Amino acid sequence: MPQISKYAIAWTSLGVSLVALALKYAAWRVTGSIALYSDAMETIINVVAALAGLWALRVASLPPDENHTYGHYKAEYLSAVVEGVLVILTALAIGREAWLDWQHPVLPRAPLPGILLNGSAGVLNLAWALVLLRAGRARRSPTLVAAGQHVMSDVWTTVGLICGFTLIPLTGWVRLDATLAGLIALNVLRVGWDMMRTSIAGLMDEAPDSDTLADIRTIIADNAQGAIEAHDLRARIVGAMAFVEFHLVVPGGMSVDTAHEICDRIEAALRARIGQALIHIHVEPERKAKHEGIAISS
Repeated sequence: MPQISKYAIAWTSLGVSLVALALKYAAWRVTGSIALYSDAMETIINVVAALAGLWALRVASLPPDENHTYGHYKAEYLSAVVEGVLVILTALAIGREAWLDWQHPVLPRAPLPGILLNGSAGVLNLAWALVLLRAGRARRSPTLVAAGQHVMSDVWTTVGLICGFTLIPLTGWVRLDATLAGLIALNVLRVGWDMMRTSIAGLMDEAPDSDTLADIRTIIADNAQGAIEAHDLRARIVGAMAFVEFHLVVPGGMSVDTAHEICDRIEAALRARIGQALIHIHVEPERKAKHEGIAISS
């Protein structure tokens, strides 16, 4: 089955966000609840994020040029950072509304229609969040993963909101609405911070996790027969592109053709495992061996 393009996913994400926003807006208008209003405000950011994601995917797909010789892959991280900033600003705005409602509480009206409308948006978001997370991880796309995390946080917000909102008519505690809005603000703030932290790590060329590095080391060791050792391994992953470089020590008398064949074998194995990759192998003679790093399998 052909893989759905990231563009198709991003456009669908925009459509889902607009439908969810319409449902949540209707829920707020029916009830007048500040908590449901806060939830609708958060969904507005989903719409903005979907538009930013479309821009980021378009820029990231551009080929290398004279000004960006390594490509434009980091555009996806920029989009995720922008989304994180917007999420944090939304959290502050929701917190302000919650504080104002706490000072002047009003009991929401028509809670059942509001719960049904908001719950429908939650179910829609849950289904789409799972799609985004699965697609983003499969494509190593920071934009899609960040969008999936944001939508999933929206789902948990909706679940907590509905559970708490049902208690308002039962308890008659009018400040519960403002309390729920405040909890939403805190959750949105947490998600925004996590998104920014992850994206900034990508912009700063943070090394891959230890499991990925171990995988790369094993692939080099298993496919460099004829070489002596590999050392000074460095790697980073930028969106869907991996950058790997290391020094490969070969016997001094080995021909250039043979050394090149070893490099080709390693590169093919790495790409088969980690996908798109820009690999730089610096071949060195035996006297440059450090007797450390990656031991080559015989």
